[in-house]
Order: sequence, then structure tokens, then C-alpha cells
Amino acid sequence: MRLYSLSVLYKGDPKVHLLKAAYDVSTFNFFQRSSVQEFMTFTSQLIVERSELGSRASVKEQEYLCHVYVRNDGLAGVVIADNEYPQRVCFTLLDKVLDEFSRQVSKMDWPSGSPATISYAALDGYLSKYQVWPP
Repeated sequence: MRLYSLSVLYKGDPKVHLLKAAYDVSTFNFFQRSSVQEFMTFTSQLIVERSELGSRASVKEQEYLCHVYVRNDGLAGVVIADNEYPQRVCFTLLDKVLDEFSRQVSKMDWPSGSPATISYAALDGYLSKYQVWPP
């Protein structure tokens, strides 16, 4: 059971953009890692774009399960995991990350933010902490 990606995005008008993300591509071949990471970023943005405000969903994409939560304020989170990872744990993680992110990062920064401008360092820690379930 593995987590591969944990992303925070903003579903604004007219498009979705990435605010912060963490990836674990260590299980992939060295030469595949950047393209796998690009695929995960693109897929996360696409899923959030197609999701309604205030919704949760799990979407199968190739051999991955993508769990998405889009809050009513436009803040969204996506976890990309393997098929065995428990769905409930993914949504608990997304709730925790989005609540913490919204407390630490001003809502004014969401529409114009990018991974380079948003200072929120907890994603890598959460990705490694929740990596293998049960611990």
C-alpha cells in the first residue's frame, strides 16, 4: 500500500492551479520519475477541474486510485495512491491537510499562488507519515 502524491490545488475561475504538492516516485525507474510526476500533477488538476465544489470522489486512473476533495471555498486536495490503500484514510488525510493549509496560508493568496510562492512545508511530512498503512 503506497501513496504517490499529495496535492493542494485551487479551483478558481477560469481554471485550476496547483498551490503545493509532494511526490514519492522512489519506486519508479530513475528515468521515468519526472514523467510520472508530470502525469500525477496533470491528473490532479484534471480531476479537480471536473469535480463540483463541495464534493468528494475516488477516480481510477490507470493502476492508481485518485481521491479528490473539493471544498466549497475552492480549496481542493488530491491523493494518488495504489488500489489497496484505504479510501477512508485518504479522505481523513485530505481533511487534515486542507484544514491546516487554510489556517496557515491566507485565502488572498490562493487565486494567484503557485508552488514557488506558497510557504507550506507539511506535505512531505504527511506523505511519508501516511506512506504505509497500517503503520
